[in-house]
Amino acid sequence: MSPLPPLLVALALAHAPALMAAVALGPAALAPSMPAQATLEQASLAQATLAQASGSGSPACPRQLVFSDDFTSLAISSHGPIGNGASRGPRWTAHTPWNGDFGSAAFADPGKGGPFSLARDGLRITATRDDTGHWHSGLIAGADAGGRGAVSGGAPRYGYFEARMKLPPGPGTWPAFWLMSLAPAHDPAPAVEIDVMEYYGHATGAYQTALHIWYHGKDQARSRHAIHSTPVSDGALVGRWHDYGVAVGPSQIIWYLDHAEVWRQPTPPELTGPLYPLANLALGSGYPIRETPNPSVLGLRYVRIWRDGPEGCRGAAAPVAPGRQAEGG
Repeated sequence: MSPLPPLLVALALAHAPALMAAVALGPAALAPSMPAQATLEQASLAQATLAQASGSGSPACPRQLVFSDDFTSLAISSHGPIGNGASRGPRWTAHTPWNGDFGSAAFADPGKGGPFSLARDGLRITATRDDTGHWHSGLIAGADAGGRGAVSGGAPRYGYFEARMKLPPGPGTWPAFWLMSLAPAHDPAPAVEIDVMEYYGHATGAYQTALHIWYHGKDQARSRHAIHSTPVSDGALVGRWHDYGVAVGPSQIIWYLDHAEVWRQPTPPELTGPLYPLANLALGSGYPIRETPNPSVLGLRYVRIWRDGPEGCRGAAAPVAPGRQAEGG
């Protein structure tokens, strides 16, 4: 893993031109996404049914739902260990596995007075300022320092990763949903970071996606980065639920907002192993936090992961639920 907090590179690159423009998609094959309370078994059955019914055009993508957390319980540990696909016990840790927390708010452990709480609509990660003026917030990572992940049967390299999130308002907020290479914390191999979404609370008309390749030690200069800014209607991402997803395949990585493509990049050759998800409400990223609302709350309704077949899903789009409607605040 990188000895530097991976997301900090965003500040240096956020004002640079995107390295590749967004590419428009034509008609794409559909695969399902389930309502927030669906079980793995229900989702797999619906997916198989849709695949059988697709009939014409490209073959349906053989995706299998392998991880779904609707946050009906707080399965979060400070540092792990977490079990591989365990139905009980921790599914998340509250710090990056390489212990490289970042931002202007300290990521706090779960427990009384901590940043994590459950609501009717999922997990809440709350950033608060204490009486001394110090901020505390939260991060969840689907892996521990030993390279163990919570995905049943092992985390996928190729697949579709999605989180439904409600972003907080206000300058200084810095929520994100992202993926990292699954490996022990000090593995010397290059690591791939895929930022499915990053949002800077002072810039309400866009959000960022990114692809980072992290080399270490004497090869650190070989690290490279691609950043893309997706424009949205001013304030459109705040206070409403949206789906942020990425499809990772052998040749292309495609980013989605509410199942519509926003960007794509070639899959880097350094992606040789599985990926795991992280989500956080950080603060700052070099921007002032003196006007950040106290408290600030990130809503996380679910995180889901589909595994592709060994050859990936050529031409397949993000899972889309037939008749799905946007949810309000």
